[in-house]
Amino acid sequence: MSLLHWAAAGAAGYAIWHAVRRKEEEHAPAAFAEGEDTSKNFARVRSAGAEGMRSDPKRWDKIDQASDESFPASDPPANY
Repeated sequence: MSLLHWAAAGAAGYAIWHAVRRKEEEHAPAAFAEGEDTSKNFARVRSAGAEGMRSDPKRWDKIDQASDESFPASDPPANY
């Protein structure tokens, strides 16, 4: 293949990669609730609490809330 063919193949590959990447960015990550803004969230960590989840848990108590608020810290909450 000539250099021109390689350049065209590379440009096509980049265009496809860019289109797929843009499409992935349009959807919120699975853990985020619908409508939650993730654009300024570089770490991709959702808001704490049941309202920050995409699906509602069947039961949610204060221990669940404290554990969720402590994430991603390595220590468990004091009232666990």
